[in-house]
This record gives sequence, C-alpha cells and structure tokens, in this order.
Amino acid sequence: MSLVPEIETRPCVLQAPSTTPESGFIFKDDESVKTTDNMDGDESFLQRQYELAQLDQSQRVNWEMIKKLTVCGVAFLNDAYDMFAINIVAMILGFVYYNDAEGADQNTVPKKWDTLIKIAVQIGCLLGQLVLGRLGDKVGRTTVYSASLMIAIITTIASAFSNSMVKGFNVFIVLFIWRVLLGIGIGGDYPLTATIVSEYCSTANRGKLMAGVFAWQGFGNVLAPIVSIIVTACFMSKIDADILYLDYVWRIIIGVGCIPGVATLYWRLTMADSARFQNISANTRASSMESIRVDEEKLLAAATRNTNSITESNNVGAQSPQSMENNRPGHTKTFGQYFSEWRHLKVLLGTSIAWFALDVAFYGINLNSAVVIDAIGFAGDLYQDKPSHFIIRNCVGNIIINILGSVPGYWITVFTIERLGRKTIQLMGFGVLAVLYVILGFAYNQILAKSTGAFIFLFSLAQLFQNFGPNVTTFVIPGEVFPTRFRSTAHGISAASGKLGAIVAQGGFLQLTNIGGHNAWIDHLLQVFALFMCIGFFATLWIPETKGKSLEEISEE
Repeated sequence: MSLVPEIETRPCVLQAPSTTPESGFIFKDDESVKTTDNMDGDESFLQRQYELAQLDQSQRVNWEMIKKLTVCGVAFLNDAYDMFAINIVAMILGFVYYNDAEGADQNTVPKKWDTLIKIAVQIGCLLGQLVLGRLGDKVGRTTVYSASLMIAIITTIASAFSNSMVKGFNVFIVLFIWRVLLGIGIGGDYPLTATIVSEYCSTANRGKLMAGVFAWQGFGNVLAPIVSIIVTACFMSKIDADILYLDYVWRIIIGVGCIPGVATLYWRLTMADSARFQNISANTRASSMESIRVDEEKLLAAATRNTNSITESNNVGAQSPQSMENNRPGHTKTFGQYFSEWRHLKVLLGTSIAWFALDVAFYGINLNSAVVIDAIGFAGDLYQDKPSHFIIRNCVGNIIINILGSVPGYWITVFTIERLGRKTIQLMGFGVLAVLYVILGFAYNQILAKSTGAFIFLFSLAQLFQNFGPNVTTFVIPGEVFPTRFRSTAHGISAASGKLGAIVAQGGFLQLTNIGGHNAWIDHLLQVFALFMCIGFFATLWIPETKGKSLEEISEE
C-alpha cells in the first residue's frame, strides 16, 4: 500500500526541484514557494518522488558514498574479528588457567566455560538486533548506529580486562557478561548497516554494494588469527619460559578489536540518515497530523450524533473508527497491520527461517574451527608442543581454511549478485551445502582415512558455498524486501533468528561432539547440518527476487 495518496497521472507543470550535489537533498526554487496550500501538498509529494527517482538513477561514486561504504565495511570487519577471535582466545585460556590440570583436562578450558564464552556474543547479538533494529526505525539509523559502535568499543576494552572478581565469580563469568554486552553493540550493526547501505545505493548496484560491505566479514575472520600470530610471536621467548605470559596475549588480542571501531567513530557520528528515511519520517509526521485531524472529526461527529439524534445511516460518523482509520487519505499501516497479511508475513518468515537454518551450520563450524583443524591433523600436540608453537600452528590452520573457501566465496557473490539474483544464489548455496554436508557426514571417517586432502577440499568447498550462497544473501535480502518504515525492525528480526540458530548450534548440537570419544560425533553433526540446509532451501521459496527493482517497487510503497 502506498505511503501517500495516489495522484492522478497528468502533465506536470512543476519544474524539477533543484538539488545540492553535496547533500543530495532537494530544495525548492524561490518561485515555487509562492503556491497555495493544496499545491504545496502535491508539490511536496512530487518532490519526494523526484528525489527517490534521482537516487535510483544515480550510479555516481562520490566521496560520501565511499565514506559510508568504508564505515559500514569496517563495521563488519570489526564484528567478525570480535566474534571469531574467541576461538583462539579460548585455546589460550586453557594454557593460562588449566596448565596444571591433570590428564586430558590439561591446557583445556572445560566444556561449560568454553561454551559460555563462545555463546555470549550470540546472545548479545540477538538482543541487539531486536532492540537496536527497532530503534533504528523509531529514532534514526545513524543515531543508533553510532550508539552501537560506542557500546562495542567500551565493552571490548572491558572484556580485555576481565578477571576473577570475587569467589565464585571467575574470569569466564566476567568475560561472559562483557561479551554479552559487546554482542548488543555488534547486533545493532546488522540491521542498521543493511538499511543504511540499501537506502543509499541505486537499484543497479544496491546488491553488489551490500554484499561488498558484508564481505569485509571475511577479512575480519582472517585478521583475528593474523593478529594472534603476531602477538604470540612477540611474547614467544617469554611464553616458553613462563606460560603465564599468555595472559597478556589473549588480552591484547581482544583489545585490538576496538581499534577499527575507534578509527571510524568520528565518521559514524557525522553520518546523516538517508533521503529515503527522511522522506518516510516526513510522511509519518504528516500522517500523524492527519490522524489528529480525523480524531477531532470523530469527536465532533459523535457530539453531533448525541445532540441532534441523527440517524446512523446519515451520520457522518457512521463508519467504525477502524474503518475511518484505514480508509483515510495518507493512512500508513502499522507493523502489526502490515505483517498480519500473509503475503507480507511469509516474506518475514522466509528471511528469518532461512537465516536461522544457515547459522546453525555456519556458527556451529566457525565457532569451533579448532575441531576441524584437529580432525585434519593440523593442530599439533596439545601436551607435547610448546604452547606458542601450538597456538601459532592453529592460527595458521584458521587462515588456510578461510582463504581457501570463506574469503573467495564472499567476493564471488559480490561480482555475481546483480547478474544471478539474490534468490538464485541463496537457493543454489543451500542446495550445494545440503549435498556437501551429506557427503561429509555419511562418509566422514572414510574420507579422512583415505585422503586428508580430499576432506580439506570438500570442507573448503562447503565454506565457499556458505558465502557464495546464503551467508551473504540472508543479510542482503532483508535489507531490500521490507518497507522503509519497518526495514530496520524486520531485518533485526531476521538477523536475530540467525543468532538464535547460532545459540542452538553452540549450546545444543556442539555439546554432542564428544559422544563416543574425542570428536566422535562430528559426522552426525554434519548430517544434522545437511537437514537444516534443506529447511533453508524451502524457506527461501517464500522470498521474492529483488534484483533490478527499486526498494519502493519491491515493498509496494
């Protein structure tokens, strides 16, 4: 339903509104101000339509676009670093706090604490995506976007100083609390980045630029082990002499995560909301004024009815309040009214279920990459190797896995999304992943026994199609398919569903890894992941293709 009254098609006598190239916002010529009130309403409408058309037709890359895309890209690099550095930090914490444990428990963080610190950010993200996503529609994209970064910076620094505070409140509990709060800041980045980029870009390059911004996540995945190698190497001689020097290493690794955010904080603080969002805000204010006027008419009609005893059939207030509300000119549906229609609800369900299904596998694997590195024999000996050597070797394994599959997958999507389409890539990705997880799951032991190289190839292929597939498109599509006034909220709901999948994977399925022996249940987990890929495939069928369509055309605004 249109956000504004439809205007009958007729020759337009208004001149195209003038713009300032610096801001992209539209200002009326001095002569156009001298109009009647009715003409002002039409002119305002035509002005907004003209501005939106200009945004969609413009493909010019300017400094403002470069700045916004850089800020948004660095946000995802930062978020990925903060989320996945915990793999390496958890490994180091085992050496620091359990180096004097006995037997198989030596140098290993107990499962409950390992799960707690890895699941913390996902819990925070879920909350942040819901709360900050909603605030992005109510308060403004860039205002909340700046707040989310400040939350992330403060909690990252606090996480680096985590320590045992009182008896029964150990370093893992303190780290969990700070990382939940960190997750709230990270969570806000998902819906806000998606809406900012989608609303700023033209139809022709919207998908490519949204995917390009999200692709910085791949650099964050690689940056975490690179920083870990550098920091460990700097302390290597001291670590070999005293293992407790690793206590400095993990804190520095976490602390480095605030540097990209600090570097872009000023740019975030000075970003302006998109013209689309400002137009919708103006429409909403106008609609609110109209609502007040209609309410006054209702009260007057009711008073007239009671005073003069006019029959209901001739009464100006004969319509029900809800009917008058829904049929008045300029009425815009509320969130509940919009998604009460199945054709809109199924899209939200499609984006949410698809993201949930993906993240069960995506985070189930990527938050536990040490399991895969150990399975292919690259991890080394936890008990015999020097701690510094063991850590560096695992970091190198992380880098190899990401470079072979994850990073190329992101950029293949960037360069093909405008040609293949979002829905096509997502369906293809879920389909290929289902097949690969079936192969890896049912032939896991046989493949590893015959050829480690074959296992690495198949696993890297799965990583490739995660990102040349649903990991990117589940982020892009919710930023396009919903109306501007609900876009941040609905994207936040979709993203939060994904984080719920990550929590289910880490807190549920991954607890089963060692049933029957060390990593003995991994083959069954891969089979479970294959099932979720099938669920994601069928959920995608509810989602429309957005390639080549303007945001207003997609959401029927």
